[in-house]
Amino acid sequence: MERKPLLSSGSDSDFDDLGNSSNFNGDRGNDINAISVTVEKKRSVTSSLAFAITSCTLGSSFVVGYNTGVLNEPAEVIQDFYNSTYYNRNGEYMSSSLLTLLWSFTVSIFAIGGMIGGLSGGYVANRFGRRGGLLRNNLLNLIASGLLISSKFAKSYEMLIAGRLVAGLCCGINTVIVPLYLSETAPTSIRGLSGTFNQLAICSGTLVSEILGLGNVLAKEDTWNYLLGCTLVPMVFQLLTLPWCPESPRYLMINKGNEDMAEKALIWLRKDIDVSDELEEMTIEMEKAKRAAEFHFTDLFRHRELLTPLIISLVLQLSQQFSGVNAVVFYSTLIFESAGLSQLNAQYATLGTGAVNVCMTFVSANIMDKLGRRTLHLIGLGGMLTFSVVLSVALIFKDDASWLSYISIVAVMAYMISFATGPGSIPWFYVAELFAQGPRSAAVSLSVLTNWLANFIVGLSYPEIHAAIAEYSFFPFIGMLVFFWLFTFFKVPETKGKTIDEITSSFKSDYQNLIQSPDSRHYTRLPGESYS
Repeated sequence: MERKPLLSSGSDSDFDDLGNSSNFNGDRGNDINAISVTVEKKRSVTSSLAFAITSCTLGSSFVVGYNTGVLNEPAEVIQDFYNSTYYNRNGEYMSSSLLTLLWSFTVSIFAIGGMIGGLSGGYVANRFGRRGGLLRNNLLNLIASGLLISSKFAKSYEMLIAGRLVAGLCCGINTVIVPLYLSETAPTSIRGLSGTFNQLAICSGTLVSEILGLGNVLAKEDTWNYLLGCTLVPMVFQLLTLPWCPESPRYLMINKGNEDMAEKALIWLRKDIDVSDELEEMTIEMEKAKRAAEFHFTDLFRHRELLTPLIISLVLQLSQQFSGVNAVVFYSTLIFESAGLSQLNAQYATLGTGAVNVCMTFVSANIMDKLGRRTLHLIGLGGMLTFSVVLSVALIFKDDASWLSYISIVAVMAYMISFATGPGSIPWFYVAELFAQGPRSAAVSLSVLTNWLANFIVGLSYPEIHAAIAEYSFFPFIGMLVFFWLFTFFKVPETKGKTIDEITSSFKSDYQNLIQSPDSRHYTRLPGESYS
């Protein structure tokens, strides 16, 4: 195998060398140049890795997508439950404004739970491991499903709202841990493909929720509560399959200092007894971690070498949510009805939109490592901008021409195709590619928190925006899409096939003072330490 000096190898750990000069002195500072690491083999997806990805994403990411879209189709049935429950308690029905507010809160409180879960996900991932955190998180899924199913029998919409909150907490933790597990178990050559399966599972969950949510399936007066509790099925699937999969090798080696278990995990995932290339790279990173200062969560904001990639990560998360995609996911049936479709046809149009999203996400998974993340994100944002304009025009002039209702369907589907091309999946794992092992979990947690906060704002505000300006309700998203496209074009680096050192080369003007500074710090956690 070819071997290169560590500091010129471009390994994923190179990012940790920024600002690391103070950790070595005298001959030790020179000796590191003599350390070499085996260049990582060109690897492909094995059956073991595919099994681990499937168990991880279908048991966790699928639940995120299902809970995101499950309230779309049965909205009217559940709102009738709210009204009848209120009438039984007070002898009168809710006012339309109260019902709209309560329903918006029911939809958006899921994102509040997601924010809490996203913020705590990094701690869970480091305390229990990536696999261990996912398995324990199923307890929250169980509690949420129990509340949602029981709410109808208890005649309590408060239980339903509480169930949505707990479901959001569960999903927030999932959205932190899943990208970590995927990025740390996949080899560099297929990192993009592996990460895209996270979004593919989310889209699949949303599609299944829309199928089961049709009026002739489970969105009925006597079965809607079972529709909300169907996440018990993927929970059982994960509990039966994930225990057979290994913990993240990088977590075992660097966080826990267990080389034997890390080697066994790599052999199982790669189906190859020769994993010395990856093992040696992780060993060197672990040795550097032992000399490192402890990483604190606040260091993300205090040091410029971390602040630049952090800003990029956060803006990418905002570009996903403030593009208006969840206005489409949460309220696509409402949008189609506003365009003049019947309720049944609007539901079928929503279902078709979900199917297109799944198909295009699968296509994106196959081209992610060929065209690049930045390119696909630009294409996706540009398409979303274009078709947001088309949708708005179709809604504004729908009364002048009946055929414009069909244009609105095409525009929504093309919008979702554009979303699936890049913005749907890229922000979730971009952050894992911009940060080294030390600050990675904290950066992912903060990025996920930002995503859920934006999700909450869109979910809560869009019904009011739609009620206030109706056909013009996508104009705010159009303005934000222009900003996000320009930001991506001028500020976001390409990460396809690159190491962290190569990715951050454009930021190095920010790093030079820290590299030369006598008090520069190396941001990698000691084995077994958690963030504070």
